[in-house]
Amino acid sequence: MNDDVRNIVLGVVAAGISAALGWLARTYLYKRKLRRKQAFFGLPENSESLLVVNRDPATAEPAVHRFDVFALLELSALIKDCGAHVQVVTQDANPQGFGERTEFCVGGPGSNRRMVAHMAAMLPGIRVNVDPEPGPDRGAFQIGTERYRMEPGITEYVLLARLTAGDRRETRPVFLFCGQRAITNQAATRYLARHHERLARKHGGNSFVLLLKVVNSQAYGPDVVELVADVTRTAQTPLPAPAPKNSHRAQ
Repeated sequence: MNDDVRNIVLGVVAAGISAALGWLARTYLYKRKLRRKQAFFGLPENSESLLVVNRDPATAEPAVHRFDVFALLELSALIKDCGAHVQVVTQDANPQGFGERTEFCVGGPGSNRRMVAHMAAMLPGIRVNVDPEPGPDRGAFQIGTERYRMEPGITEYVLLARLTAGDRRETRPVFLFCGQRAITNQAATRYLARHHERLARKHGGNSFVLLLKVVNSQAYGPDVVELVADVTRTAQTPLPAPAPKNSHRAQ
């Protein structure tokens, strides 16, 4: 074998080794990234999860708002990426507890009974005005002593929460997307899809509650979202009971 042939063979072997090492490195990094994503969402390979669908409060028929449908589609893509399975259930047909399967619950307490139960059990520091009558406080969030009113299409708020109960190693998380309007629910699911890696690094397997602001949705849809605050501690601290109204008549 002359020198030219030997150099060609060595070059081919070196290229093959480099390609194999590169493939192994990419595979390792991909699998590590996938494991972290599965751990954050509580969705190991072939696990089961729940999508709890709310109803559109604007209609008397059992229907889902189109923005909530978009939110469910984005969550379905996240679940599929983790290699997990999903079961879709309606907000009034899910009497089971939580912790056995990862749950994604979409919609505010005015359109989702399951959300009402979760907030009462795990977020006693938050109240949502579900009065259907028009007014400045319609849909407003009270978080501790702060109140967040919406200006439809201009400034709207949504809560994004990852909650666990008991031993975090044994229970699966519940993700809540509690918005003042349907478009804000989609904004929260999109925010989670874009920022789950950063949220996992910051919070790990712990619970968190984030207040997000959706800016000018009438022009930008669900895309422009700002983080207002991490309200985890406030949301988990019970609000004082409202003072009773004075029922004495004037003499």
